[in-house]
Amino acid sequence: MKKRIVRVTGILLLFSMALSLVAGNWTNPTVHAAGLSITGSGGWNETAYAEWSPVSGATGYNVYVKQASASDSQYQQLDNQLIRKYASYWRADAVGLAAGSYVMKVVAVLSGGGTADSVTGTLNVTAHDRSGFAFSPSSPFGTGSGAYNASGTLRTGAEVLYITSQTAQTVTLPVKTSSSGTVQTGVGLGEILNLRQKGYDTTPLAIRLIGKVTASDLSGQLNSSGYLQVKGKNNYSEMNITIEGIGKDAYAYGWGLLLRYVGNVEVRNLGLMLFPDDGVSMDTGNANVWVHNNDIFYGAAGGDADQAKGDGSTDLKNGSSYITISYNHYWDSGKSSLVGLTEPSEFYATFHHNWFDHSDSRHPRIRVASVHIYNNYFDGISKYGVGVTTGGSAFVESNVFRNAKYPMMISLQGTDALGEGTFSGENGGMIKAYNNQVTGAASLIYANSGTGTAAANATSFDAYLASSRSESVPSSFKALKGGTAYNNFDTSVNTGVSASAVDSVSAVEQNVRAKAGRLGGGDFSWTFNNAVDDPSYALNAALMSAIRGYATQLVSVGGNSGTTPTPTATPAPTATPAPTSSPVPTATPAAGASVHNFTASGKTSSFYTIQGNLSTSKGTVVYNGLTLTQCLKIESSTSIQFTAAKASTLTLVFNDEGTQIKVDGTSYPITNRIATIPLAAGAHTITKDSTANLYYMKLE
Repeated sequence: MKKRIVRVTGILLLFSMALSLVAGNWTNPTVHAAGLSITGSGGWNETAYAEWSPVSGATGYNVYVKQASASDSQYQQLDNQLIRKYASYWRADAVGLAAGSYVMKVVAVLSGGGTADSVTGTLNVTAHDRSGFAFSPSSPFGTGSGAYNASGTLRTGAEVLYITSQTAQTVTLPVKTSSSGTVQTGVGLGEILNLRQKGYDTTPLAIRLIGKVTASDLSGQLNSSGYLQVKGKNNYSEMNITIEGIGKDAYAYGWGLLLRYVGNVEVRNLGLMLFPDDGVSMDTGNANVWVHNNDIFYGAAGGDADQAKGDGSTDLKNGSSYITISYNHYWDSGKSSLVGLTEPSEFYATFHHNWFDHSDSRHPRIRVASVHIYNNYFDGISKYGVGVTTGGSAFVESNVFRNAKYPMMISLQGTDALGEGTFSGENGGMIKAYNNQVTGAASLIYANSGTGTAAANATSFDAYLASSRSESVPSSFKALKGGTAYNNFDTSVNTGVSASAVDSVSAVEQNVRAKAGRLGGGDFSWTFNNAVDDPSYALNAALMSAIRGYATQLVSVGGNSGTTPTPTATPAPTATPAPTSSPVPTATPAAGASVHNFTASGKTSSFYTIQGNLSTSKGTVVYNGLTLTQCLKIESSTSIQFTAAKASTLTLVFNDEGTQIKVDGTSYPITNRIATIPLAAGAHTITKDSTANLYYMKLE
């Protein structure tokens, strides 16, 4: 496959072949080799991963992937940025894989020369479910796969950008900006996207987020409303962009995505937290957009009383059509999805396999649009499930509604006319319902053309109950206010969904719970109390506190081996966690550790050579049972030199000021006021990256 070389923060990156994997099969048996132990591995949708314990004496790691049946000569090396260090383990994710069986090989490069390696067991990778209107052959682009092929591999000539908290403002990419081929290098993610807005560069582009990327990390890259804007030149402009998270812990934290005038854009495998208004806003003139396998949490509180949880999680409006929203996990969303605002004519969207987990309303809330809603799990819905107004038509098929107060509603008739008053007096639309499982509803009024109770509700109902999937709703069934009849779009247009693609309703809950959201369910866990949370639409204060307190566990990005296929001798930049005021975690120094306490010893040490200025005015830090009141100010003139007799771990303890520290010229993050840095035997030097205050250090 062709690759293009893309400049990221001044380092040339040679991007690897397409990679990816399947749901289920999260963990394979541990595999051992001399000095290297793979502790976990698995496959997901077009992705595979491996985790391993740090190897004593290793200077870095290289990771490879191949089809299980291929010869060893077919191993393809992963990009350096796909290898990451966590507190107690390393991890690598191979993305862009076609469905199949794979193995991954991890190689540790040892400081004394030589290597140690291990190979995973067979990893089963499956394809993403490319169904719905974003994949209808009747749509403008026929796909919503962005930078990827329908097989899950990267498209020929695709470019890749790796975005961490450190690269977001400095990543660079040459972009074609004129019909004559003029190329301008964009600096920062926002500028790159702005240059592509000119419409001359439609090269497939995969934007890969790693770790927690905050709004402050994207300073200068977001628009005035706090969105990363992906915008085309005019309605339905071809963009061929995928925005994806790597692994299970990628977050858009404190910002949202605004898609406008775009065609063929994919958003996947992200956690969205504390976004402004909308998490993913498909604002105007979008086509073939696919938003899937995301975890969507609370947004920032809006100004209105009903926006305590943020506004819309995934809204689409103003002529956005051929949209698929699938396999997302909505965590207690207030208003999950608005579909339509003031559109003059019909447009299309699909919602399938989403987990509406104790969310309140708008699943979705439809105006004018024709929307296929199938195989979703409505799990403890405090207000209503599907709502239709102003001429909309919804086909609600094979969903599970568990304790959804009002599963389906049409404005000013049926349940809504009994006093709920949900839709602000708008005219109604129509719902066709087939083969849904409903338990614990407060009200659901069906009508049909047969006999009995449902037939008697022909003038005021919540949904027409179809006797078969292919049944056309008679035109005599109309909205009580506005007179809209169901348009039978599901029998007359290509929805991008075949009957065989629809799961049996008996399998929906299990499938959605297992497959919705990010890889492996993501790294954020929360258990709702059904007895309390099913009927409540108030903000869950404990959940919001957990969201606000989320801190990344990522330590650094890059394999650090020095033998990667990119011409770089230093690790990729590292993620910067949000500041925290919590106590510094305690740790007991190992026997023989070289410890220095600046409160007790100032700059005097028989092991460290310390240059710089001390201060007693930077506050107090409590660590490992010690109360530390004096620090070394990390300034341009500061230097700490020492020699490690063997491969060791350096621990540095700071106060709240400071986000990074340099060791041997490489930047490392300060996480919860601690930097933990693996070092090889030999001489080392600590110098300034960001301004910081160092209270304590140990080498062990």
